[in-house]
Amino acid sequence: MQPSKTGRIALYIYGALILAFLYLPLVAIGFASVSQARYLSFPIRQHTTNWYVQALHSGTVSDLLWISLKIALIVTIISMVLGFFGALAFARYQWRYRRLYQKLILLPIFFPQSVLGLALLMWFNAVGILPTWHTAIIAHLVWITPIATLIVAIRAYGFDPALEEAARDMGCSTWQILREVTIPLLMPGVITAGLFAFLLSWGNFPLSLFTTGADSTLPEWLYAKMVSAYSPLVPTVGMLSVAASIIMVAIAFAIPYLLNRFKPKTLN
Repeated sequence: MQPSKTGRIALYIYGALILAFLYLPLVAIGFASVSQARYLSFPIRQHTTNWYVQALHSGTVSDLLWISLKIALIVTIISMVLGFFGALAFARYQWRYRRLYQKLILLPIFFPQSVLGLALLMWFNAVGILPTWHTAIIAHLVWITPIATLIVAIRAYGFDPALEEAARDMGCSTWQILREVTIPLLMPGVITAGLFAFLLSWGNFPLSLFTTGADSTLPEWLYAKMVSAYSPLVPTVGMLSVAASIIMVAIAFAIPYLLNRFKPKTLN
């Protein structure tokens, strides 16, 4: 059934309103980052790109970006590895306590991050660990690894066990089956999990606030500057952070495309 002309117009308006609701705050930050005025007013009377120049030459911003990037990259790599093997146990193999494991592995996702961060901070203090950006990695992993495991597990549920059995019947060892069959089939899920892990860690504020100690990540700095000492440098750094996220997503989409482009050449 095709909608009437009025119905189509209503659907277009509805879609435009949804997109405006999602992206207008980001557009406002973009305008604030190029305004010479300290606070955003619309229309903008004087534009400038000096805030971007200051942000790119700021040692403080570089340090914040480097700390956030290190945390996000380490969390991404570890989450992909743990998520891969965790998903095999979650969805691929039958074992005695599998159902209990499935429940416990997903439980941290439902904890409020502020409570989880406070609990981890208290635990670090109890065992005598000084909170730094290294402890933030552990905090992020506690929350993000279950998400990565779930994403890879969705892919693993569609895995046909007959492929592994056929490889074993042909004389392949366990390592060969893992390398030639299991990993290639689950790789799209692993890459997706890695993308989510990076973005969730890159923009995480509650867990970082409790567990970085004297160190600071980019979201923490943005919040601190919004509360006090605000300047247009804050939305500028925010826009650079968004740009980094977009680049990461573009790379994640480009990798499968390039792999598919490379496959026929290899076969030929």
